Amino acid sequence: MISTQTRQQFTSKITFKPFVDNWKRYIDMFLLPFVLTLFTLSWQLVVWINDYPTFILPTPVDVIYTFNKVLLDGTLWHHTQVTLFEIFLGLTLGITTAMLFGYGLAKSHLLEKILAPYLVAMQSIPVVAIAPLIIIWVGSGYLSKVLICALIVFFPVLINTVIGIRSVEPNLYDLMRSLQASRWQIFTMLELPAALPILLGGLKIGVTLSVIGAVVGEFMGADEGLGFLINQARGLFNTPLVFVAILTLVIITLSLYGLVTLLENRLLRWRK
Repeated sequence: MISTQTRQQFTSKITFKPFVDNWKRYIDMFLLPFVLTLFTLSWQLVVWINDYPTFILPTPVDVIYTFNKVLLDGTLWHHTQVTLFEIFLGLTLGITTAMLFGYGLAKSHLLEKILAPYLVAMQSIPVVAIAPLIIIWVGSGYLSKVLICALIVFFPVLINTVIGIRSVEPNLYDLMRSLQASRWQIFTMLELPAALPILLGGLKIGVTLSVIGAVVGEFMGADEGLGFLINQARGLFNTPLVFVAILTLVIITLSLYGLVTLLENRLLRWRK
């Protein structure tokens, strides 16, 4: 027989668990809008109290007005398209070369001993220092921005590729060979699925850094793009436009990160 006290405890757990789950869901749903609203109001309050001029710190209203203005006249979309194009090509080039090199380093210790010191030395040089040289060598067109973007993406994806491939258990290789699997079958059925979580982690880092690489290239020399728009607005003391360009870069970065997260959830459903 179940005692009355035990029955009451069990009933209370059943009764309150859905309520607690719904409450947590509502908190998660409204937490971000609440924090964003609180930040915006605090920002507006700081400007009002200190009476900052617009070129020092614009109000959220000024930024929204400028955002609508450059969005309607096509200025923001034009420069955003240019930056997105550079990011896409830079990501494609950087990720492809990083994965190829990473796979080679993971499979060959000799290749790692030869190339690893140079790769680490290259990573120790800030991309801001290399960017002017790249622009001098290849010009101030799209190619220089794509190369700078690929360069900043390269190393994190490379390291995660090496770690991911080397994380495969040796016993699984023995199993695949005992089944007479080809080199391609070992890669597609064993190495790639096993390394995928780590590879996607490197890709998350890569997509966020790619935005930085594109903007750094535009800072050094460009006549279009969001980096150019920031430089132009800064020179004209149009601080609201600077905020608009920065906000657009944040949206691009969050969107790219979200796309990789969706890809991760889709490809790694088997782990759940």
